[in-house]
Amino acid sequence: MRIADVLRNKGAAVMTINPDATVTELLAGLAGHNIGAMVVVGPEGVVGIVSERDVVRQLHAHGASVLSRPVSNIMTSVTSTCSKSDTVDSLTMLMTENRVRHVPVVEDGKLIGIVSIGDVVKTRMEELEAEQEQLQFYITHG
Repeated sequence: MRIADVLRNKGAAVMTINPDATVTELLAGLAGHNIGAMVVVGPEGVVGIVSERDVVRQLHAHGASVLSRPVSNIMTSVTSTCSKSDTVDSLTMLMTENRVRHVPVVEDGKLIGIVSIGDVVKTRMEELEAEQEQLQFYITHG
């Protein structure tokens, strides 16, 4: 299965935030959209990703002053992206090797979606269920 299939099933909507936005604004967006991460997009395109974990770690290290800081201070610079033609298996390897839970999908330099580890697991579970159904049909119907 390809990333394009995952995006077709889940939708290609992706929430973004400006690197100059405050962490408080980030938290409002995460809570408002019920998501765990946002892609940070500046004038030059995708520059990073920021998650709930990033916020928690920074709050622990620096206290509540983090809330008024810009997102660019706590984001992770994007080093891992994928394209819609990549396979789910290759994305799984990328996520495992780079220890990331969210990967922006980029085509021709443009952000077209985001895939989370949850999306990958859901896709794999659906594939396994379909395989099981096919095997059961084969066994019962010859």
